[in-house]
Amino acid sequence: METESFDYVIVGAGSAGCVLANRLTEDGRSTVLVLEFGGSDRSMLIQMPSALSIPMNMRKYNWGYESEPEPHLGGRRMNCPRGKVLGGSSSINGMVYVRGAPADFDRWESQGATGWGYPDVLPYFRKAEHRRAGGDPYRGEGGALHTTYGTLANPLYDAFVHAAAEAGHALNEDINGATQEGFGRMDMTVHNGRRWSTANAYLKPALGRPNLQVVTHALVERVLFEGQAAAGVAYRVGDAPRRALARREVILAAGSINSPKLLKLSGVGPGAELRDHGIDVVADRAGVGENLQDHLEFYFQVACREPITLFSAMSPFARGSIGARWLLTKRGLGATNHFESCGFIRSRPDVEHADIQYHFLPLAVTYDGRGLASEHGFQAHVGPMRSKSRGRVRLASADPAAPPRILFNYMSHPDDWAEMRACVRLTRQIFAQPSFDRYRGREIQPGEAVQSDEEIDRFVARHAESAYHPSCTCRMGAADDPLAVVDPQARVIGAGRLRVVDSSIMPSITTGNLNAPTIMIAEKASDIIRGRDALARAEVPYERVAFLPMPAQGAL
Repeated sequence: METESFDYVIVGAGSAGCVLANRLTEDGRSTVLVLEFGGSDRSMLIQMPSALSIPMNMRKYNWGYESEPEPHLGGRRMNCPRGKVLGGSSSINGMVYVRGAPADFDRWESQGATGWGYPDVLPYFRKAEHRRAGGDPYRGEGGALHTTYGTLANPLYDAFVHAAAEAGHALNEDINGATQEGFGRMDMTVHNGRRWSTANAYLKPALGRPNLQVVTHALVERVLFEGQAAAGVAYRVGDAPRRALARREVILAAGSINSPKLLKLSGVGPGAELRDHGIDVVADRAGVGENLQDHLEFYFQVACREPITLFSAMSPFARGSIGARWLLTKRGLGATNHFESCGFIRSRPDVEHADIQYHFLPLAVTYDGRGLASEHGFQAHVGPMRSKSRGRVRLASADPAAPPRILFNYMSHPDDWAEMRACVRLTRQIFAQPSFDRYRGREIQPGEAVQSDEEIDRFVARHAESAYHPSCTCRMGAADDPLAVVDPQARVIGAGRLRVVDSSIMPSITTGNLNAPTIMIAEKASDIIRGRDALARAEVPYERVAFLPMPAQGAL
């Protein structure tokens, strides 16, 4: 069996793994191996922003996971796409750059993630970012991750924001600034007309370093242990088994589905579940794979009375013209993700901070690109941000090639239904405003007949979709918290020389899309792993929410 040794072995070249690969090799002192099951991202379908729905639905680039039948959504199995390519999910996502509300990170700290409050994480958001509009106390300039705004060339983007103001909602110059609430422009991770994944931003600039090695098409089967300390990993490329030993640490950056799966295959997880699959227990951690959280949304669609939507660009000829222009110039409709305006509001006045998110799109279409409307239309993707429902990721077998059993348990809490009803009614109010008078046709979905609580509930059960933000399955917390998986240094509790660095370690889901906070996690964790002092806390004004610390175990 081929065996090599490195200082660090990183599993996964995704949103976090690419950041780690760059940062852990930049001083030339450490050797790093990155193992990625997917392959190259050199495809127009990945690099052209407007093609985002295509690689997301290709098995070549997507693990192709789906949930078990969801009991509160009529037994539907829900898609759970995860990136299987260099750049991971940042190579197949919607390229939306939303950091989350400042209060999200203060909540993390109250949940046991000491040192991860907003003043602690803001410097790492700024370090990562190069904002085309320029930096300020909240936004970065000079980082690896380029962010930009869309051109807002379609008048429907402005109509959406102005209609929200007419409905009584705030306008916000920067939803990634001191406060998130309000309506305005939406940032995207696009640079010079190309998707700016972490593969483009972090990994490719580091590939020429002699201390970095990347192996693609590598299926990691388990972490190898010496006693309770990680010693390396066993993996295979095709039929060839290999081992990679880690002189310092093994770092899992495989995401919220595959990181808990790999921990369990390696003997770290709920003891009873592991023994059921014949796996020797290294560390009995009840929280591994539990606490699964996601964002559920639906598409509120309205017909457009003027032929100004992207429906005109859906014919084969138009698509070919858009692709040709993008190939030649990296401009035009191919150079945007089309999510150029957005909003965050409260489902009711007494909510601590905004808990509903909007993405506006000047087209009536499903996210997978298959449910194209038969006419000009526009839509808002809308859904609650902090569902109280919790799911889990469990092993189907001890076979590393077998997909895990995923249950999100969507809509299992009664508050989720109340929030979804608010989403329908508040969105109707926005689309009913004067700014949409010249454009507004009939309501395609949910449909004007859907009015009562019961009718809205039936619509949600049939039509709600995942926003593709699985998280929190290896949550960070205090070392003495029996349900925490990693401590605030991202070290797996009960297992030495092993860390998890990806969206799975979020204690709770953030308010918005997850790519930006995942990159921040990897930037901050890189300093922790290297033993460097944390960046100085950012002492800036921001919207604060008081959270009580988590009670000590047994104090309830």
